[in-house]
Amino acid sequence: MMRMSLSPKVAFALVSFFLGELGDGLNIFQGIYLVTLGWNEGSVGVALGLMGATALLVQTYAGDVIDKTHFDRRVFLSLASVATAFSASAILFVHEGNEDHILIFGTKVIEGISSSFIAPCIAALTLATFGPGVFDEVMASNIFWGHVGSSASAVLAGLAGYLLYPDIKYCFLVIGISAMMAVGGVQFLPEGDPLLGRGLQIRESKNSNDAGGGTLDADVALQGGGNDTEYVNMTQPQSTPKFHSLESEEKMASGYLEVLADRKTLVLCLTGFFYHFANANVLLVLGELMGGDNDDGSVSRMAIPLIAGAIILAQVTMAVTTYIGDDLTKKGVGRKPLFLAGLITLPVRCALIIFWKDAGDSWLLMTQILDGIGGGFFGLLHPYLVNDIAFGSGRFNVLSELLTLSECFIR
Repeated sequence: MMRMSLSPKVAFALVSFFLGELGDGLNIFQGIYLVTLGWNEGSVGVALGLMGATALLVQTYAGDVIDKTHFDRRVFLSLASVATAFSASAILFVHEGNEDHILIFGTKVIEGISSSFIAPCIAALTLATFGPGVFDEVMASNIFWGHVGSSASAVLAGLAGYLLYPDIKYCFLVIGISAMMAVGGVQFLPEGDPLLGRGLQIRESKNSNDAGGGTLDADVALQGGGNDTEYVNMTQPQSTPKFHSLESEEKMASGYLEVLADRKTLVLCLTGFFYHFANANVLLVLGELMGGDNDDGSVSRMAIPLIAGAIILAQVTMAVTTYIGDDLTKKGVGRKPLFLAGLITLPVRCALIIFWKDAGDSWLLMTQILDGIGGGFFGLLHPYLVNDIAFGSGRFNVLSELLTLSECFIR
């Protein structure tokens, strides 16, 4: 029986699309649904906050596990996707009234743990398969299709919520279906080189039999490592994986403090923290201003498609911004101008929301374009900058998840 095959780049795009649909479990839709069942706002806040709080505790550890593991990262990705989907789908079993708190609280903890492994698995597999020279291009494709998947998820959820109103719980079936499709796509992903996936290269001298390990600056890696050095696990990234003992790998890798105390790491973490601190509740405020409630205090029918529209508009803009940003970087535009452009959109967006708060839903909805531009540039440059800073250290995923932790801390 002939097995269907896909090119690695197409396989990564396919998996990214379905993981984008999986997203964060459509948390904002879940919050609206729990309110319609009779949950008070405090309980909803605790439920939705538990996922972020758990991710806060697990995020960096998850990156460290993915860095060090000799277990197939594709299996990690499949298990994390399924666990995230099942825990997010538990809301289908919540009864009417202010009940079933333990079910939701417990599954949100599981969701926070499992979802913490998805991003580092994708990043590690991409780096392991393509190496640092093509990493930016493939990660841009992954991020683009992730935004497209998120848009599709919001369209399906918003449409189902509107058509089935007030019984909107079946819109969450998209989570389980997306997870199953993502797991199906994972089988087409190559494992790549395990060491390269953690940002560590083994180098051999072409003029001697001595082999050693060490860190390699990203710029050197992009140039092939020089005339006298062959980077074995970069020249054949899709060959049969060669494992070293954990002890030998750790000796080759940079120390945690050496990577985390780097000035560029600290600046990037602080920038990400304050950006997301300011951005965290803007969509919630927008949701309060758009749609409104019915006279009896229940959520209006238009609130769900309006929130879906806000998410869709932002995600579509993020996808377009990702494409443009990738094209600009290929043409030589530096990281800093694009990063600054993304940051500037946030204060402009907040100012427009204040200015247009009484102008109508359409005007408020348009501010999501700025959210998409900011989120698009920020999301695209996150892995780029991590690769620039951490490649060669063997702590690629630790640093990546540390930066993500700075976002989760205030979500």
